[in-house]
Amino acid sequence: MNLGPLFEPFETKSLHLRNRVAMAPMTRNFSPDRTPNDDVVAYYKRRAEGGVGLLITEGTTINHAASNGYPNVPDFFGEAALAGWKKVVDAVHSAGGAIVPQLWHVGAVRRDGMEPDGSVPGMSPSGLYAPGKPNGKAMTQDDIADVVRAFAQGARDAKALGFDGVELHGAHGYLIDQFFWEGTNQRDDEYGGSMANRQRFAIEIIRAVREAVGPDFAVILRYSQWKMQDYDARLAATPEALEAFLRPLADAGVDIFHASQRRFWEPEFEGSNLNLAGWTRKLTGKPAMSVGSVGLTEDFISGTFMSKQAQVEQAGIDELVERMQNDEFELIAVGRALLHDPQWLAKLKTGRTDELEPFAKASLTTLT
Repeated sequence: MNLGPLFEPFETKSLHLRNRVAMAPMTRNFSPDRTPNDDVVAYYKRRAEGGVGLLITEGTTINHAASNGYPNVPDFFGEAALAGWKKVVDAVHSAGGAIVPQLWHVGAVRRDGMEPDGSVPGMSPSGLYAPGKPNGKAMTQDDIADVVRAFAQGARDAKALGFDGVELHGAHGYLIDQFFWEGTNQRDDEYGGSMANRQRFAIEIIRAVREAVGPDFAVILRYSQWKMQDYDARLAATPEALEAFLRPLADAGVDIFHASQRRFWEPEFEGSNLNLAGWTRKLTGKPAMSVGSVGLTEDFISGTFMSKQAQVEQAGIDELVERMQNDEFELIAVGRALLHDPQWLAKLKTGRTDELEPFAKASLTTLT
């Protein structure tokens, strides 16, 4: 198998990658007191030692009272947490990898009683977790300004700690995506209504981040059509609508779009084989990262990621390589396969495919 496209170097601004494979961000809930410890350091270092070019951290919460939605998720603020992340950065760099933190605010996903202060409600554009499902409170202008500042401070700290860039989590029905999605954004001010207005929150964050880190620090935005609240939701039903969505974000300062879909081989629009990342690259001219069930078995995909869509056949590494040979997208993120086996990429590179073990959801609690 010709794996050449996976192992070509890639550079843009502060990112200098030895290959085109990234580890996708995956929440593990393994940071007691919301602080990355030595086990977390070792977790990231093992994947870098396995040859992964770019490590994208699990979602890390910004310094805003309502940003967290899950127990034992690491903060990206405060002396202890930042000191822990500095150890992670140094360990990954010592193994030849690059690393960016994913900055995260969960919005209306936050539940009553969630740490660190259970009295703080979830916050979102309109106090909706999903269409017709209220939770928490609608954000005021002051709330919006506070969150924008918190994202910018997180990016500033990432640069100071020696990270190679930063990723903003704008996907999967969390806060930034809740502003994008008409189903959860029912505001009647300048942040609601048209897509141009619903983008305003994200654009303010991107511009504030760019101002905080300067012109040469790589800024990645992860976005998705689907939401965990609705796998079949779509922000853009046509290429023209997708272009109208993406171009203002690119103009605001995004360097790489991390286009999240559940299966990388699925076409995004009828009449073209391009996936979401492929369309993103075509419409913006910006580098794009694809993701979606790389290295997983068909049984796992069918049992975990089904929606109203019909079951589809599994695509293999050969199709991934072909798409990258055709310059459909520059980078590919791999999630559960690398979570299960830190040496997954090294085994693939050296032809040890007989040693690759399928990901088992039941073993999640023991994966390090």
